[in-house]
Amino acid sequence: MSVWLWRAEFGERRQPGSIPSAVVWQKILTAPDTSNLEIRYGTNVIGFCHWRPALGQELATGARLPDDDEPLEGMVQQFAYYTLDFDGNLTWPDFPTRVRFSFVLRLDTNRVWQAFDAHVAMRPDVYELSARAAEQTVALRVDAGGDKLNRQFRFAEFQNPQKLLQDIGGPLFPAMVGALGVPLSTNKFSATSLGLRWDARNDSLMVGRNRVRAYRLQTKLFDRYRITFFISPVGELLRAEFPGNIVLVNDALAGFRDSTP
Repeated sequence: MSVWLWRAEFGERRQPGSIPSAVVWQKILTAPDTSNLEIRYGTNVIGFCHWRPALGQELATGARLPDDDEPLEGMVQQFAYYTLDFDGNLTWPDFPTRVRFSFVLRLDTNRVWQAFDAHVAMRPDVYELSARAAEQTVALRVDAGGDKLNRQFRFAEFQNPQKLLQDIGGPLFPAMVGALGVPLSTNKFSATSLGLRWDARNDSLMVGRNRVRAYRLQTKLFDRYRITFFISPVGELLRAEFPGNIVLVNDALAGFRDSTP
């Protein structure tokens, strides 16, 4: 990432105020490079991850082009979807096993989600979640020693989240999830949307002694947990702040101790 290039171009031009969040998301999904990030818990580095946007293509016939295949002569490729991959590993304090994870989100050309896949491994345990908008289904697979689960759910089942959680984890599981602030009432919980409302603003980050321009993209999960992204003018992820004092920092900025808002 050419941090110094966009610092020189944009760093002195502060433009305060809100902007459409769709503008920032478009920059994120079409960013030219992968964002390599440190995972920090407080001031401690506990892992590393990669944030990788890409544009998907299909042949003019509507057949999806495999990543490792060359297009046939005379066939025209056309933009069909976005993907956003997020993968990495971390070692949680006081937890003996390294956690490896990967998340893949696919959206159509209107930025409406089509598919989501998540994989979390804490050797030897494996947890997998897949959701498909077209089929209106969510598949969950758990292989954790003696505990094994392989189930598929319809979106309609999420209209009764307390029963669903009880079927998965037993009678105490709904209370445990509710204690985390996840709404379990049917009028607040939806399988198709978490009700995220994104607020986007022009902002900046301190890089060494210089203040550089960035977009700040912010939302609240379940109206309680704040999530904040700082995005470069070309769409790269510079910094992300999550609940629980978890922060992701782009490795191009990681050497600057005061790379903060």
